[in-house]
Parts: sequence; C-alpha cells; structure tokens
Amino acid sequence: MNHPSLNDWVSGGIVWDNHACMPLDPDCVLMGELRRCRLAGVDVVSLNVSSGDQTAKDAIRMLAAFRTWLAERPEEFMLVATANDARLAKSAGKLGVCFDIEGMSALDQNVDRVRLFYDLGVRWMLSAYNYRNAAGGGCLDAEDGGLSAFGREVIAAMNRVGMVVCGSHAGYRTARELIDASASPVIFSHSNPRAVWDSPRNIPDELMLACARRGGVIGLNGIGAFLGANDARTETFVRHVEYALALIGEDHVGISLDYCFGFENAMMDFAATYPDLFPPADGYQRDGLKMIAPWRLTEIAESLSARGLKMPTLAKLFGGNHLRIAETVWQ
Repeated sequence: MNHPSLNDWVSGGIVWDNHACMPLDPDCVLMGELRRCRLAGVDVVSLNVSSGDQTAKDAIRMLAAFRTWLAERPEEFMLVATANDARLAKSAGKLGVCFDIEGMSALDQNVDRVRLFYDLGVRWMLSAYNYRNAAGGGCLDAEDGGLSAFGREVIAAMNRVGMVVCGSHAGYRTARELIDASASPVIFSHSNPRAVWDSPRNIPDELMLACARRGGVIGLNGIGAFLGANDARTETFVRHVEYALALIGEDHVGISLDYCFGFENAMMDFAATYPDLFPPADGYQRDGLKMIAPWRLTEIAESLSARGLKMPTLAKLFGGNHLRIAETVWQ
C-alpha cells in the first residue's frame, strides 16, 4: 500500500516553507541540502540572507553567492520573483527559492536599499532581530519604544515595491505599530502562539488577531525552544497549529519552520558567539537546539489529517496562504 505524499495531502497545491536558514557562508557549502526539501515535496522555500546587526554589504554578498549557486543548477532550482513563478517551479518539478532579511539593520539606515534588495529577490523583511535597532524594538528588549520614524519610512518603501512586512522577533509595541503602519498585509514569518508556549519570541493572541484582521499570515516555526521546553515533536507542533487555526482561522496560518541547515555546527557556534540573542531554553545547552526539518512535513500533515483537518485546510496551511500573500503584495 502506497502512503500519501505531501502533495497528496495538499490536493496538488503549493507547499511553501517561508523561512529556512543556511550558514551565511559565501562558499555555499550546504546549499546542496536543499535537494532534500524538494524530495520531501516542498515547492518553495525562503532563505535568510542576513540577520541581526549584519550590514548591507553582508546581505549583498550572500545574495550574490546564493543566486549564483542556484543559477548554475537551473534543472533543479528556480528563483521565485512572482507568485506565478511559484506555480511554474512546482509544475516544472523544481524547488523555487526566494530570500528574506531578518532585521532592518541590513539597510544601513538607507531606505533606498529596500528597492535594491527587492530587485535581488528579497520578498520579506522583519524590523528588528530580538533587540532594538534604528527601525524599532525587539522582543528581548527590556522596554520596547515602538517604531522609529526611520522604521515607518522603511515600511512605506516596502509597501511601494511589494516587499512583505514581517513582525517576527519584534517587540510587542513595535509589532503592533508596524501592523497599523503597513498598507499591505503583514506576516509574522516564523512565530508561534505565546498562549501555547510562553517564550518572548512567541506572540500573544492580540498580535495574532491584529495580523489576521489585516489579511496577514502567522507562519509557525519548528524550533524546539519556541514550541516547548526544547520540544520539537510532531504532536507539540500540531498543538500550535490547532491553537492558531482555532484563534485566527484557516486563511491566516502557514508553515515557516526556521530549519537551520547544518545547525549542529554553524547554528550552535553562532548561538554560543551571541548568547544574548539565544537565551537558553530547558535542555538547550545540554542537548542542543532541537528543530523540525522540512522532510517531516508529511508526518505533520498525516497527524493533522488524523485529527480531522480536511485537505482544503491543509492546502492553505502548507502553502496556499503564503501564495495568497505573494499574489496580494509582491509586484
């Protein structure tokens, strides 16, 4: 008996993981691991090219490296610049790839760089990575002063070019203000419900509801420290999915696993170098950071189906809602 594939569970719809992390190494030593995503049934993935205090130079260097690596393998991969590109990638059996930036520090306080990054394939950007920068406050700040004038200028520029505004990693006040400031739907690209697990990186019901009311999407992540006490079991992830669906509805929940390729070395070394960005969760320092890999998505779909979710809902959750955001915002 053949078991259903991920494609079967979503009725042929697009499977879209809206956030994954490669080592920010211009040698692209682990980019070949993306083949495992396609084999698992993923059609589109967004790769991070910059985070935290990294500069525009850092982000451009990684965009150049990733774009070159992908362009040299056109039979397997496709840069996704439009919503229709996502459909074309799926129909051609290729993995579609776009890019994202974690924090407006990468702009070097130059609003004009929004257009540059968009033209290079960046399709969403969050405001601040855990701690305040020139744009706004982070979720680990003792006090969140909200969006700055510069942050508001950046959001307006993102709206003009078609880049999606993201509230993950932001402080509560900053996130709430960016939802109100944006003329386009806002996403929380990789954040989980704080009501299920009380982490400062997770978001309260009020932010989830505000995001949904404006047509946005909450992308649930698979990092054990944000699912539970370093708990990346399928049943734990499913609890977050079910809570989000019950609170904001099937049109506003997506998948953004935040899987860190090669995390055993690169991610753990990064966390050790910047411990203020990665406050330890239960078991984190002892066992390493647990996370859900994209090739576990079929297992998650099977579990959700067994708990009563129907295929149309699964299709929205696993990619349809991200595709809608692309259709609505990207230009």
